[in-house]
Amino acid sequence: MSLKAGIVGLPNVGKSTLFNAITNSHVEAANYPFATINPNTGVVNVPDERLTFLTNLFNPKKSIQATFEFFDIAGLVRGASKGEGLGNQFLSHIRECDAIVEVVRCFDSNEIIHVDESVDPKRDIETINLELAMADLATVEKRIASIGNRARINKDKESVYEMSLLEQLKKVLESGESARCLSLKDEDKEYIEKNYHLLSLKPIIYVANVSDTDYMDLDNCAYLQIVKQIAEKENAQVIPVSCEIEYELSSLPKEERDEFLASLGASESGLDKVIKAAYKLLNLSTFFTVGPDECRAWTFKTGSSAPKCAGIIHTDFEKGFIKAEVYSYDDIKKYGSELALKEAGKLRMEGKSYIMQDGDIAFFRFNV
Repeated sequence: MSLKAGIVGLPNVGKSTLFNAITNSHVEAANYPFATINPNTGVVNVPDERLTFLTNLFNPKKSIQATFEFFDIAGLVRGASKGEGLGNQFLSHIRECDAIVEVVRCFDSNEIIHVDESVDPKRDIETINLELAMADLATVEKRIASIGNRARINKDKESVYEMSLLEQLKKVLESGESARCLSLKDEDKEYIEKNYHLLSLKPIIYVANVSDTDYMDLDNCAYLQIVKQIAEKENAQVIPVSCEIEYELSSLPKEERDEFLASLGASESGLDKVIKAAYKLLNLSTFFTVGPDECRAWTFKTGSSAPKCAGIIHTDFEKGFIKAEVYSYDDIKKYGSELALKEAGKLRMEGKSYIMQDGDIAFFRFNV
């Protein structure tokens, strides 16, 4: 599945450093605005201890993790929605993404220039959210102008419905708030997502880029608490990360990385948390296929049927789907082998109506 998250933020907040750490690549991370104009793309493995367990159990020739795509998008500045600072290019790149990872500067430094010459997470978040909201407002107003007469004069049923949604959106966006702040029924949100592709409605994760010292004492990081308060209003997640520490971790061998994490009192890196959170933010789940040749994690949209998941492996699997032999990761971990699992009656035969669950291990039978 080709789903991607865009890493956004003001210039010099740590976006490119985060991207370098996530992908272990080396894009430019210069200390001036617009160092990144075109979005850098990186495909990362989704950390999953379940695949590690299955690989150790089945000892296959190869093991393949699920992947996720990240875009490093150039820093937004005030006025981007009006084209300031190459803003139109940046906003178009965000529009192409399925989710937003917004990096917020939560550290002081005399060496790294802040575009507004002071550190203020609330102001920085408001700046970006306002630019996204203003870009969305232009989209909404253009649509209102297009269908207004049809709704008001002709009383066209669909146009009246659409106008009711547009007016709600306009009110929220004019206040400078994100469309995410609007309470919507599921069917209304689905209609808006399908037809308008609003920037400020995209699901978001805030990454608070804290200093090395604050990372060891997050409860007393005042900047982080500010970000948490804002995210709570949007029902969004906040992940504290020290981008410099994470970049250093990304260049270490696994054993040294584990030792470094242990010295920080952490069981997993902040970046692993970001990757997992972005994966879940898009309502993605994982099923597995196992065997002597390959153990593999496959990404699917939560709520997908067994035939639809079979089609992720190959379209012929979906076309000729007969049934799926399924058991859960928890059961294979409990019983220790497929034989013991079968003897316990934990192997199920599922048909076309079966909805796949996160952690399912499946063998698909098909005939084309």
